[in-house]
Amino acid sequence: MTASQNASQQPRTYAAAHFALELDGKKDVGLFRSIEGGGVKADVMTYQYGAMYDRWRQLGKPKFEDIKLQIGMAMSKPFYDWIQEFFGGEGVRKNGAIVAADFYYKERARREFKNALIKEVTFPKLDAQDKNAVYMNVTIAPEEIEFKAGKGERLVVANGMHNQKLWTACNFRLAIDGIDESATKRVTKIDSFTIKQDILDYHMGGARAPTKSRGRIDYPNIVFYLPESDAEPLIKHFATRAIKGEVRGHSTQRSGIIQTYDNEMKPLFAVEFFEADLLSVTPDKSDASSEEIKQVKFEMYVERMSFDWMAMEVV
Repeated sequence: MTASQNASQQPRTYAAAHFALELDGKKDVGLFRSIEGGGVKADVMTYQYGAMYDRWRQLGKPKFEDIKLQIGMAMSKPFYDWIQEFFGGEGVRKNGAIVAADFYYKERARREFKNALIKEVTFPKLDAQDKNAVYMNVTIAPEEIEFKAGKGERLVVANGMHNQKLWTACNFRLAIDGIDESATKRVTKIDSFTIKQDILDYHMGGARAPTKSRGRIDYPNIVFYLPESDAEPLIKHFATRAIKGEVRGHSTQRSGIIQTYDNEMKPLFAVEFFEADLLSVTPDKSDASSEEIKQVKFEMYVERMSFDWMAMEVV
């Protein structure tokens, strides 16, 4: 066989732009913007015998890297259910696969994972002046990853590409119970925040790799910005509770919601927060040369959150 004939029989390369995710055997999970991670590496163990200068090395236990997904609104019910369960502290494990495809969307390679837990969910910065599409980042921690050849099947996706950009940074609403909605309807920005779950590695017996157990969930503070002309009710609320200490007690803490919309103002999803209260008020720097609207930065702690994807119309 000549070199040219041998080269013609080699597998053709393919682009990295076509990929999909399977969960628990379901192939119609949806479309992602990007997937990274999911590699495998092993520790190297070094031995030295007695007074000898030589050292011997061998592979130790394997380590499976986290898988980081960047998602928009083109996912299907199983994935949003998984996020909703994560917020509820249920710690649901999923088996699945990352599928790479060629130009014709035919499966060329697979990375199958087992017993994966959601580790982090990051929501992007929301800004009333930003009309670009935004995406959530979801990190999952698998117990095992296996590389396999593709089956040659065509990728199946549940939602169209247009759904990927339904969520833009400018369409949102923040409401806090007990605070007049007119005081928060002109919130201009909400900073990015991340919900994290501790993942604990448990080594047992002669198992090659540790099992993963879920730990506690850490809910972040929410930081938002409001024009100073609208900030008086919130400043008054903060002064009454934090400065004067006139109102105290767990039962007096607030609940609220961050609601997102598409460009037609149809609900996409909501993040609710509970047992929350303001912990800081910071006015913008005053500058004689600035022509921007004066803002006030508010920071609020929360005890727990929930994710309601049922507010979103999935097609």
